[in-house]
Amino acid sequence: MPGLVVTVPPSGNAPAEKSQPAQKAPAEQSKGRKNAGSSKSKSASLDSSGAGKGRGSVQSIVVLVNDDPITQYQVEQRSRLMAMQADIGEKAQANFKRLIQQESTNQRLRQILQETIQANPGKSREEILAAFERRKQQFAEQLQRQAVESARSAALPAYRKKALEELIEERLKLQEARRLGITIDDAQVDDIIKNIASRNKKTPEQFAQDLKRMGADISSMRERFRATLAWNSVVRRRFSAQVAVSQREIDRMVSSAAGDAEDKVELRLHRVTLPVTGKFDQKVMAQKLDEAERIWRNFKGCSTTASLGKEIGAKFEDLGMTKPSAVPEPTRSLLLNAKDGEMVPPNMSSKGVELYAVCSRKVIKADEQVREQVAQELQQKEFEVLAERHLRDLRQDAHIEYR
Repeated sequence: MPGLVVTVPPSGNAPAEKSQPAQKAPAEQSKGRKNAGSSKSKSASLDSSGAGKGRGSVQSIVVLVNDDPITQYQVEQRSRLMAMQADIGEKAQANFKRLIQQESTNQRLRQILQETIQANPGKSREEILAAFERRKQQFAEQLQRQAVESARSAALPAYRKKALEELIEERLKLQEARRLGITIDDAQVDDIIKNIASRNKKTPEQFAQDLKRMGADISSMRERFRATLAWNSVVRRRFSAQVAVSQREIDRMVSSAAGDAEDKVELRLHRVTLPVTGKFDQKVMAQKLDEAERIWRNFKGCSTTASLGKEIGAKFEDLGMTKPSAVPEPTRSLLLNAKDGEMVPPNMSSKGVELYAVCSRKVIKADEQVREQVAQELQQKEFEVLAERHLRDLRQDAHIEYR
């Protein structure tokens, strides 16, 4: 390990290394809410799962959500799960650096070398050093795990409040799902766990054991997924009839995508130009803008564009199918958001005052799969807005009692 000098100590056994027990965080104290009511207190303890079936260690109830309990154990487990997903790299690295600089670490390495020499009598210097390197690597990995666990433990207090809030919302989501007769099979949750384990090149059992070694119970992750699946079903059942995405919105999203995606939609455009010649002053521009606004107000569809322009001696052009990228902003965005048969407000250009009308449009590159994906994204955004509002209403109407 860099920075550590190891010499062969004199004979004799060094004191054995003692592992540091993990500190338990104090129980979170919560104040009662004004809607706690005057209902009689229920049992102040449940088993570790919160189900009150006598399984596991007894845990205190911290919140009742419509008489549905949340235990201190569940809050602790959820906060550990959140801390595991947090970015603690810098903190863990600082912890590891501090550990390797401690004198006790150097003493432990000397002890490991002594143990290696005693365990390999008659071996050559090279063989002993190779065995020592293996033991030293194992010790370094142990220190790394200790540094990560220390960083994760330090992050726990910041996640306890978030964990409690998440669990309260999950209770409300699951209660609403039950009210609507929605149930989530264990197999659905199992599939999600299997996929996560597979991406980490582990079996579900190995993945659960890894979580356990890091202090988190797989059941907390399972319940989070169960609530998510149930809530998705609730939102779609309640709001599917209210969510509608127009083809115009899809066209706009397709056309405003990255790269050359804006050329995936073509617009058939009419353009009327009121040229400005001679003296270019404020009075002339005001007159041209008034004439352009008269055309805009009297526009009744693309069949009238040419005649409206002719009435005031303006230049009319049928631009045919045009790529949006050929039209400068902000007119481009106005055209992409316009309906077919609609004229956008007049704008200034180097040629004078221009008016554009959208007569029709077509998708030229985006295939159905892309359009379907865009439609799903737009629908999801609408669902999210409705879901957030519904959850806020459920929480406002809920009876939440903090213990």
